[in-house]
Amino acid sequence: DNLMKCYILYELLKKQLSILEEAEGGFDQFTRSYRSFGVHRQSDNSLFFKEWAPAAEALFLTGEFNNWNKFSHPYTKKEFGKWELIVPPKHDNSPAVGHNTKLKVLVHTKDGERLYRISPWAKYVTREEKSVIYDWVHWDPPQLYSHIHPRPKKPTSLRIYEAHVGIASPEPKIASYTNFTHNVLPRIKDLGYNCIQLMAIMEHAYYASFGYQITSFFAASSRYGTPEELKQLIDVAHSMGIVVLLDVVHSHASKNTEDGLNRFDGSDSCFFHSPPRGEHLMWDSRLFNYSSWEVLRFLLSNLRWWMEEYRFDGFRFDGVTSMLYHHHGIGTGFSGDYSEYFGLQVDEDSLVYLMLANHILHTLYPDCITVAEDVSGMPALCRRVEEGGLGFDYRLAMAIPDKWIQILKEFKDEDWNMGNIVHTLTNRRYGEKCIAYAESHDQALVGDKTLAFWLMDKEMYTNMSTLIPMSSITDRGMQLHKMIRLLTHGLGGEGYLNFMGNEFGHPEWLDFPREGNNQSYHYARRQFNLLDTDHLRYRQLYAFDRDMNRTEDKYGWLAAPPAFISAKHEGDKVIVFDRANVLFIFNFHPDKSFQDYRVGVEAPGKYKIKLDSDEVLYGGHGRLDHNTEFFTEPTPFNGRCNSVMVNNFPRDTFDSSKVVLLNVIL
Repeated sequence: DNLMKCYILYELLKKQLSILEEAEGGFDQFTRSYRSFGVHRQSDNSLFFKEWAPAAEALFLTGEFNNWNKFSHPYTKKEFGKWELIVPPKHDNSPAVGHNTKLKVLVHTKDGERLYRISPWAKYVTREEKSVIYDWVHWDPPQLYSHIHPRPKKPTSLRIYEAHVGIASPEPKIASYTNFTHNVLPRIKDLGYNCIQLMAIMEHAYYASFGYQITSFFAASSRYGTPEELKQLIDVAHSMGIVVLLDVVHSHASKNTEDGLNRFDGSDSCFFHSPPRGEHLMWDSRLFNYSSWEVLRFLLSNLRWWMEEYRFDGFRFDGVTSMLYHHHGIGTGFSGDYSEYFGLQVDEDSLVYLMLANHILHTLYPDCITVAEDVSGMPALCRRVEEGGLGFDYRLAMAIPDKWIQILKEFKDEDWNMGNIVHTLTNRRYGEKCIAYAESHDQALVGDKTLAFWLMDKEMYTNMSTLIPMSSITDRGMQLHKMIRLLTHGLGGEGYLNFMGNEFGHPEWLDFPREGNNQSYHYARRQFNLLDTDHLRYRQLYAFDRDMNRTEDKYGWLAAPPAFISAKHEGDKVIVFDRANVLFIFNFHPDKSFQDYRVGVEAPGKYKIKLDSDEVLYGGHGRLDHNTEFFTEPTPFNGRCNSVMVNNFPRDTFDSSKVVLLNVIL
């Protein structure tokens, strides 16, 4: 029955593609609608304007070019709610609307209202310092940025650095695209990440929304700089072999009217469902009508725009759970029962849109990467559309960070349940790739705590200098910070994600300027300067994160089949598994170390230490001899054909927690 529903969805997708072919000449032209909608300079320097406003009585163009005359430039009404206008060039043959000048669409409604609006297709919008409302600015610079470097190949092992341009500086201000290019990209490259997930790029009037209340879908946020500077950022990332994903928000839109999509043509629908279906009560935002032809044109062209104009390499789709269900996941728990995923509560229009988006993206750009943020566990989310799946490449393993926070909040070290940890890290749908992460931006936000803060709290302000002895709290926190990350990296998925700054245990939470904090930027920054101070322990955590990624790059466990877990010993608090010819051994016991500890391995041969969390370089105690060679014995153990005796777990006066990563030399 459920397979039949997948088949029906695929048939609906094929029907939609067939209609696209018939009505628009195929999806290639349809998804390039940004070339005709909005404003475009023609070869004779005339300007062509086009909008979709089905409920409007009349449309006029006004702006600095005509001294804000309300009626001198009327649009002509066309079929299907379209409006068009051609503005001829000036007498000197230059465009009538100059680069960097302001425009507005004036909408006359059937009720006699006059509404000032920004074109939904606006490519650049800015806000005056003392103004609340954003302005549509015509972007037509004399020199456009030209990309130099080709897109890197799609990584087999995806290591994602989740980043926000505006907070990417130690200074209490909004940082720039240029700052990110010059100061942050080299750090990301050094850390061994091969993918950047850029948040808050699509223009959002409210900075504190973290970029999730979009007002202008085609505009790169001007608070960080110009469109050309963002293009350069991506181009430089490509030169480093790093792919760049856009955090795209097609699940909802801001309620703003004057500088958003809401009530663009004066109606309560247009791009959205009419209320109540068209409103998200928890997010206080509008919900798209995915069954509307023009909404499909708008959203699919939006994806194509970011791929073509800025050369992004793919997308992380935000809020997918809200899209999948009519209940939007509000007040709903998911047990994994198939009735939760294939009933009447599922929004077929949204599903078909996501299938359409993934099908088009992967057809046009075979190396495109799409990641779904879904907490529900929807089956076949990451299966090909031809199989009745939604076509995503990866899904976020959202249960993992919740589990780590729960453990740190609720359990003493001696009560940690190894089996439960392993279950959470491995509980994923077979054949559907997951992005594992110990924490993301969600845990960094004010009101929550990062893992480093849960582990070390106020000690991070007083005991992070190597010039003074480590307290027991700092020692425990440093070791567990590394172990949690590597265990998640090695066992949790087919990709790994880290939020900027968390790799070195950033000492403070994230809070954007708002009324509640007196518009302060103090917490809306990342203190990379801490890494430039030689005697701070943040450098040690940074070094471990770097070498963890570099070790994965060498051995490729993320691209390997799932790990074989040979031990999850509750009494010893030990977890052992092997993946990609690499043997992982974790000792989570708070006060017990082991001599001559036997662990199972599959591949016979000689093993050597390749990564050791107890190394002094990483803030450990340097108790393991890295010249030691471990030879297997043909003694089956814990489900493996061979075993090896590990005899280097000496007792530690503070905390015996440590991890050893061994690689077999065949």
